[in-house]
Amino acid sequence: MDAKNAKPNPATWPVFSIIIPTFNEASSIDRILNALAEIPEPVEVIVVDGGSSDKTVEIVRERGARLIMAERGRGAQMHAGAGASQGEVLWFLHADTLPPNNALELIAQSLSDPHVVGGSFNVDFDSRRLSARFLAWFYRQLRRFGLCYGDSAIFVKRETYERVGGFKPFPIFEDLDLVRRLRRYGRLAHLRACVVTSSRRFEHRSFLLTFARWMFLQVLYWMGVNPQALCRLYAPIRDPKLSQEIS
Repeated sequence: MDAKNAKPNPATWPVFSIIIPTFNEASSIDRILNALAEIPEPVEVIVVDGGSSDKTVEIVRERGARLIMAERGRGAQMHAGAGASQGEVLWFLHADTLPPNNALELIAQSLSDPHVVGGSFNVDFDSRRLSARFLAWFYRQLRRFGLCYGDSAIFVKRETYERVGGFKPFPIFEDLDLVRRLRRYGRLAHLRACVVTSSRRFEHRSFLLTFARWMFLQVLYWMGVNPQALCRLYAPIRDPKLSQEIS
């Protein structure tokens, strides 16, 4: 086996910091903590809560995971988690996203290439509905253009993360903004393995309307509209309970 395809020895892996932003994730957080408990050391798990009103914080504390509080918003929460972490590699996971069992091995292997500064996974959804299958396919097409989102479990070397200034406190598209800046300093690996994320954003509502809103926001973002200004339009996608109030 040549050096390029050799599997990294777990004993030589870098220390990983897994950062999970939460806001009212009581229905999801236990499942991801169970999955991460199966991952071999060295790893630290940091849950960054943005002011949950459900039992998220209680569950995290009962499980003994490290918990910190931060201003609500994924960008702000993940940056706070990165600042509190000790790992050489930062891995950002959404609370409703489950990684493959060999995720750390795959990340370590990709980062053994000195030209790679970070990367992400393919995305599948926990639904077999046509809308979920289409969106999984669509995500793969976007990756051809170098686009990846927080759902794809972004990982990055700490030194590069700090060099680019980390996540900005954006309420939306904090992931695209970070990826754009990371590319200035190296290559991002697109791993073929899949993380499985929740389809809750487009369940129990019109998928076509949700998808159209999402695409419209993408266009506005790439036209230069400030992510802060896009937050109100994003609310019906993020939280279906707000759809009728904001639409």
